[in-house]
Amino acid sequence: MSKISELIFAPERDQPIRYIERTRSYYLGLGYENPYVWAHYIDVPFTPLKKPLAQSVLGLITTAVPHDSSKGHQGQGAPYNAAAKFYQPYQQSIEGSIDLRIAHVGVDRKNANMEDSHCWFPLDAAKRAVASGRIGGLSENFYGLPTNRSQRHTLEIDAPAF
Repeated sequence: MSKISELIFAPERDQPIRYIERTRSYYLGLGYENPYVWAHYIDVPFTPLKKPLAQSVLGLITTAVPHDSSKGHQGQGAPYNAAAKFYQPYQQSIEGSIDLRIAHVGVDRKNANMEDSHCWFPLDAAKRAVASGRIGGLSENFYGLPTNRSQRHTLEIDAPAF
């Protein structure tokens, strides 16, 4: 059997999700006059590491929110929950009990793992990387940034707050 005859084509419906197109259509459908504009840069505004990762301190940033039972169902099997959104950046110690949730984020709930917080907040993996010497250390705090921001608000207000 030739290599070509072993190939199996994917069904027509098995295509990448067109997030940019879908998001632009969604915002226009909500009545916004301008299509959504994704942040992108010709030159990425990040600086290469000045020393090896094994000598660096890693800081974690998340869009997950600390659990607040007064804001409705946010656990396993929770539907999208706009009430659980947060609007102010926060910082929290990496030590102690951390209970973060993502019910406020618009994700594919059929295929995403909503139960395993290690998927969206890899603190344990980062601690193992420190223990093995792969990473030099961890910041004593992690930071939460809201998802309901414009590029301007993120760059001019939220980011400078920390």
